[in-house]
Amino acid sequence: MHSLVFIKQVPDAAQVRVDYHTGTLIREGVPAIINPYDTHAIEAAVQMKDKFGGIVSVLSMGPPMAEEALRKALSMGADKAYLLCDKVFAGSDTWATSYALWAGAQKVIQENGPVDIFWAGKQAIDGDTAQTGPGLATRLDIPLVTCAIKIIEANPEKGYIIVQRLIEGGSETLQVSMPCMITAEKELNDLRFSPLPDLIKAVKSSVQLLNSTNTTIDPAQCGLKNSPTKVKRVFIPSKRERGEILEPSGKEIADVLFEKIEPVLKQMGRV
Repeated sequence: MHSLVFIKQVPDAAQVRVDYHTGTLIREGVPAIINPYDTHAIEAAVQMKDKFGGIVSVLSMGPPMAEEALRKALSMGADKAYLLCDKVFAGSDTWATSYALWAGAQKVIQENGPVDIFWAGKQAIDGDTAQTGPGLATRLDIPLVTCAIKIIEANPEKGYIIVQRLIEGGSETLQVSMPCMITAEKELNDLRFSPLPDLIKAVKSSVQLLNSTNTTIDPAQCGLKNSPTKVKRVFIPSKRERGEILEPSGKEIADVLFEKIEPVLKQMGRV
């Protein structure tokens, strides 16, 4: 079985601060980590390898420092690591990012064979759009299961997998054919400590660099200039005033509440 996990290196959200004058994140001095949801996607792929055999490839797009995240993935049990690194990718939105990752995946498939399951975290904590995974599934033209919380059954021989996923107000169970794309919630699994052999492998293994010259990536579909999403303005939401505390009880508090909301109800034509 071949699993390909798409990962992203992000700033540690627990240590990110905001510049209230410019409305931007202060990244200086903030450590970079693997997107937390992506770590559960890696773990799921490694568990599949442990059960069925095969290999786990990981692919990331980012600056040279993103190699650290890929080596962390290797220490978690991944076998092959690829980094899409090129100036033409700078400023890519989720549409352009999904294109570059799709093109990079073609290189991984060329070298390691067809992929049975593509994995990713449900979203990146620095953007929270949750668009790249679905965008990749669309470009790959394969079934998509988002927000996975449990792998109920996987059958590579018959080419299907049964997954439980979160939906609004509950969960649902889906059976999809392979190849497919699965995006992971943190509830999908518990992360294991990396064994010593994998830690040594992560240090000694090479990370293969991919760019616009050694792949089929079209630079005209990447980067800020070719991204349809444009950021017009960044701002800090105004602080909300503290709510009023009401002391009365019983029918008395009902009368006070009605007095408070009556003007609004009149505007709505409800009274």
